[in-house]
Amino acid sequence: MIKWFIAILGYVFFRFPGAVLGFIIGSLLDSTTVKTSGGFKTVFSQQPKVTPADFELNLLSLSSIVIKADGSVNQKELDYVRRYFVSAYGKERANATFRTFNEIIKNREVSAQRVCMYISQHTRYPARLQILHFLFGIANADGSVSASEAEEIQKIAGFLRINFRDFESIKAMFFKTGDQAYKILEIEKTATDAEVKKAFRTMAKKYHPDKVQHMDEIHIKGAEAKFREVQKAYDQIKKERDMN
Repeated sequence: MIKWFIAILGYVFFRFPGAVLGFIIGSLLDSTTVKTSGGFKTVFSQQPKVTPADFELNLLSLSSIVIKADGSVNQKELDYVRRYFVSAYGKERANATFRTFNEIIKNREVSAQRVCMYISQHTRYPARLQILHFLFGIANADGSVSASEAEEIQKIAGFLRINFRDFESIKAMFFKTGDQAYKILEIEKTATDAEVKKAFRTMAKKYHPDKVQHMDEIHIKGAEAKFREVQKAYDQIKKERDMN
């Protein structure tokens, strides 16, 4: 495949950084090329998901951006990423993946826009929401999400074409504020009871785990966690308003 050829070529000339960049560029070329009876032609890919290797590399790249956002590499955040990959792929594969991750952390500046462009072309919107939730989880691994981390994740959300209200909803799951429950449901505190109920139905449908069944088990669990946050926010509002 094109991506592997370019990755090898990049490694020959620029070592590991060249290999990573080559892989990403090659993946983009692969995604827009299909075979026909007369040869190859370029088209826009309609594939809804990436291969496991593609997904891992791009997710590692975005993870590195979040971890380095506040100017230091926090061990708790690294451990969070490691636990994710152990849970998703097993210890042996996770160890190999994490060696690649260490190289990205130490040796490479990642273009969030380029990585997100690739992910956006190959994943459905609910999957991108789950990626955003995972990135906030990394930032929160040390107990809180810093302003610089939140800013970087917001940039990534924009590149992933996630609308602002959805970004604010997921962000609210990690920030305790007076209107946290309302932000999670993407409504104002002035919303009527009927609007609250409608918002809950909409958000429950949006964040239902069935939306990410095409992804790996760890992301399905993450979707379940988001779904619980939506239910928790709704229950809190119902209690505050004494709603039936």
